[in-house]
Amino acid sequence: MQAIELINLESESSPFQALDPLQDARRQLEICNACRYCEGYCSVFPAVHRARSFSDGDIQQLANLCHNCRGCYYACQYTEPHEFDLNVPRVLAEVRQQSWQDHTPPSVMARAFHRHGSAIAVLSIVAMALLLWLMQTGADHAEGFYGLLSHNAMVAIFLPAFGLPLVAIGIGLRRYWRTIGGEKLRLSHLKDAFASAAQMKNLAGGHGDGCNFEDKDRFSHARRHFHQATMIGFLLCFGATGIATLMHYLLNLPAPYSLASLPKLFGISGGVLLSVGTLGLGVLKLKAERHLADARVWGGEMAFIGLLFAVSSTGLALVAAAGTDWLTLMLAIHLGSVLTLFVLMPFSKMVHGFYRLAALIREAQLKPH
Repeated sequence: MQAIELINLESESSPFQALDPLQDARRQLEICNACRYCEGYCSVFPAVHRARSFSDGDIQQLANLCHNCRGCYYACQYTEPHEFDLNVPRVLAEVRQQSWQDHTPPSVMARAFHRHGSAIAVLSIVAMALLLWLMQTGADHAEGFYGLLSHNAMVAIFLPAFGLPLVAIGIGLRRYWRTIGGEKLRLSHLKDAFASAAQMKNLAGGHGDGCNFEDKDRFSHARRHFHQATMIGFLLCFGATGIATLMHYLLNLPAPYSLASLPKLFGISGGVLLSVGTLGLGVLKLKAERHLADARVWGGEMAFIGLLFAVSSTGLALVAAAGTDWLTLMLAIHLGSVLTLFVLMPFSKMVHGFYRLAALIREAQLKPH
């Protein structure tokens, strides 16, 4: 209690609103460290309580561990109107966002997307879809997708569009790993991190009852389940593309494929899961209180969810349009959506999965064994 009073006296001379997110996060986490009421809520608070002071790298690590479940805020006795004015979910969201922007080059692109994400995503889809539609002019519909746009043309377009953003993300992750003091990777650390990510353990709440993301008075696993549907759906869609590529090059089995083939089974099931997951996450985000997240990037985060939904829903529509006059248009819109997702990947919330996995690996390294 004495530690909390000292922090209060020190903070009276400086308005919290004027603090940089890293400074404000440090102030709030030091208060949390003195209180310790939320110790069992998620992996963030045990990590907080291991230290007595926090470097900028420590705070970025904690921010990327946080899943913004908001249970700590609703349980806290020092939130507004208390003079401490704690809002740990919001300040960690601000630091988390800042860490992605500062580490991934060029950072100006990330700031632009999170301010004007919806407009950038829509204009990019329209522009790329129009270009891809024009490329199909005079193509033979009877030969299926590759009759409209050849396999070689798709590879020439999508390989750099996928590869270059991955390079940018890799550069950002390397910078982030150095900032948080990451050590040499071990198999046990990777195993712990991937297990936690697959289960989305922190979205289950400290006691396994779920989180309070969309309703402070009710625990729910809805956000966890929608996240899992989105993740599994995306991986299945990616797997469908990978399997089709192997079938094309190694087995000399070019598309189109039947509904019973692995690419179609993976693609359709993945598209359904991805559509359901992103639609559910969007609905929950509309219900949730915005002041408990980084309000500056709300539009960009919704644009990212919408972009994933556009990729999955247009993919399903493309399957349904096979053999119809709508095939050319749907192929252009779907490929335009996928191309937009790839190009904007380093600057959208898509990077949160990479940074959170890195944070989970670092947490595994820091845990006593």
